[in-house]
Amino acid sequence: MGSQALVLFFLTGAFFIGIAISIAALFAPRSSNPQKYEPWECGMPVFGDARIQFKVGYYLFAIIYLIFDVEIVFLVPWAVVMKKVGTVAFVEALIFLVILGLGLIYAWKKRALKWE
Repeated sequence: MGSQALVLFFLTGAFFIGIAISIAALFAPRSSNPQKYEPWECGMPVFGDARIQFKVGYYLFAIIYLIFDVEIVFLVPWAVVMKKVGTVAFVEALIFLVILGLGLIYAWKKRALKWE
């Protein structure tokens, strides 16, 4: 009975999605303006190529941000249950923070955080 209900669920969902797409295709406004098909629709003429190469600094900055964002994801639950987990978990969290701190010092020394 469970697999039949699952199949019915997906078929019903597909049916409603199909109905929604059909209604949108029938009643959506259409524009035949040639500017509509330009890559940018901001009213300004297009200049240059859209596929430019960004500086590596942008990617490096994003990766460093993600590292410290993941640090918060790990530290918030740890901080909530700190009294329950004990001293061993506290020492492990300190080791984790030291490793991340060393990574920050390394990035700082390599001038990865300098925005030029």
